[in-house]
Amino acid sequence: MMALIRQVPDGEESVRIRDGAVDLASSKLVIDTMDEYGLEECLRIREKTGEGEVIAVGVGPARVREALRTALAIGADRAILVETNEVMDAIALSKVIATLAREEQAELVLCGGQQTDWDSQALGAAMAERLGWPQVTWTSALEVEGTTLSGRHDVDEGSESFRVALPAVITTQQGLNEPRYPTLPNIMKAKKRELREETLERFGTKPLLRRVHEEIQVKERRRRVLDGKDAAAAATELVHLLREEARVIA
Repeated sequence: MMALIRQVPDGEESVRIRDGAVDLASSKLVIDTMDEYGLEECLRIREKTGEGEVIAVGVGPARVREALRTALAIGADRAILVETNEVMDAIALSKVIATLAREEQAELVLCGGQQTDWDSQALGAAMAERLGWPQVTWTSALEVEGTTLSGRHDVDEGSESFRVALPAVITTQQGLNEPRYPTLPNIMKAKKRELREETLERFGTKPLLRRVHEEIQVKERRRRVLDGKDAAAAATELVHLLREEARVIA
């Protein structure tokens, strides 16, 4: 089993821009919460079936090593870091993960249903397409029965049950499980567990998208204060402002 691990800013962090790019140098970085669900589900499957190896995979700069060490401390058997300072898009990243899945003979790959920093849902589908495997998105319950997966996942109309044969790609979401925290024994064991390092060049892929500039959108307040002494007049003026200036109503 393979769990993709992405490193993103903590939810309480403020994003900073320096020289036209997001600056994470002084930010607290953590494992993407969506990916934590995938890692936890791999661990639960291993514990329930009594077999299988859990491999945590990260692609990014050297600092991603910290996130992978955390994954090892949580319970992953080993980890692989594909180091690159390139800003990866979903299509390029999917090639790296698909190649590793084949090389490691993984039969199950899990990743977050939506990447926090990308706000994208494309990665799971891109990996499944490259591997030629079925995919199940937004999974909320998962069981392994031999070589078959069953469970529930969200669809536009609500949720539905599914059964799919391995190998497969699964994308996760909140509610699938409750991720565990690293324990002291596992933190000590993690120091001896394998963390293999690769370079992006070996995979013969480069990002298709190039970021030329990043900025934080700031919306200025209009600071218009309505006189509330005459409620009817204030309501009329508010409607006028919303229609003519803000243009949020017809």
